[in-house]
Amino acid sequence: MSSTETGSRYAGLDLLASAVLLTDGAGQVHYANPAAENLLELSLKSLQRHRLPDLFLNGMELAALCNQVLIHQYADLRQDLTLQRSGREPLHVNSIVCALGQGELLIELRENVQQLKLDREERILDQSQANKELIRNLAHEIKNPLGGIRGAAQLLELELPPHHLADLQEYTQVIIKEADRLQTLVDRLLAPHRKPHIVGDVNIHEVCERVRSLILAEFPQGLTIRRDYDASIPEFRGDMEQLIQVVLNIAHNAAQALQSRIAQGDAEIVLRTRVARQVTLAKVRYGLALDLHIIDNGPGIAPEIRDRIFYPLVSGRDGGSGLGLTLAQTFVQQHLGVIECESRPGLTDFRILLPLP
Repeated sequence: MSSTETGSRYAGLDLLASAVLLTDGAGQVHYANPAAENLLELSLKSLQRHRLPDLFLNGMELAALCNQVLIHQYADLRQDLTLQRSGREPLHVNSIVCALGQGELLIELRENVQQLKLDREERILDQSQANKELIRNLAHEIKNPLGGIRGAAQLLELELPPHHLADLQEYTQVIIKEADRLQTLVDRLLAPHRKPHIVGDVNIHEVCERVRSLILAEFPQGLTIRRDYDASIPEFRGDMEQLIQVVLNIAHNAAQALQSRIAQGDAEIVLRTRVARQVTLAKVRYGLALDLHIIDNGPGIAPEIRDRIFYPLVSGRDGGSGLGLTLAQTFVQQHLGVIECESRPGLTDFRILLPLP
């Protein structure tokens, strides 16, 4: 059967969101829908020049699945596969192989979203741990010399001749003030390594209301902070001060990004709480989790830093320290949770997931 006839026969498959391919018994591709072209990053013409198993380094797993269907004539076989590709990310897929008769096979591949999410979380945790170790070592290396520099400047100031004191004191004060500024930065770099003080039950809505009042006190005009709470969310054990800092850092960044809309009077931040069920956080399954969203209608995060916003010293605005989101991520992880972000022009959504009792 020609590729044109095959395409006409299965034209309805073009509308499916999942990847569908038709092969003969040897695995030669006869047809692939647009979703398959997107998933495999190859055009239909390129796919038709290959046997499907040959596209993957471990293609024999898929070939064995197809052979089982052909030999035993099952209606279909389903299996989760990780298809390795040369020079590209592996594909985590749910595969369904069906026999259509006359040695023809239909293979459906759906990306395993849960596995992708777990792999992404693992990479984030590894990167976060490496960042924390680097920061801690760097901060300790800076901390000791800073004390010596400040102390030396103070002693020098005491030795200045009285008739030149007013002129020269200006320079020693610059050294002392800059040393103090760097000391403050170092203290903030070391702050994430403080373990949370589990001092009692936390009501997430008390946290949100505290942050809301702080932000509105700083931005009283042109900004609306809308509440969208689920009152059924139970209290949970945690460090309330750390969680206030998490939400405040994110909401304050949002307010800073909304400056132009604040001037127009249509800036909005939404604090939304929900309960998520059957959630996997850092490879642990929880029956219930807090699902907290902090959403703004600002310009969005610049594409060049979108994948690095939780890295230390990465900031999207002039004068930013680049530590707010790093601290937020660390505090959330210390509460066994995860923090994610989706952003596009007109909407930025930070999502915090924390396990609930």
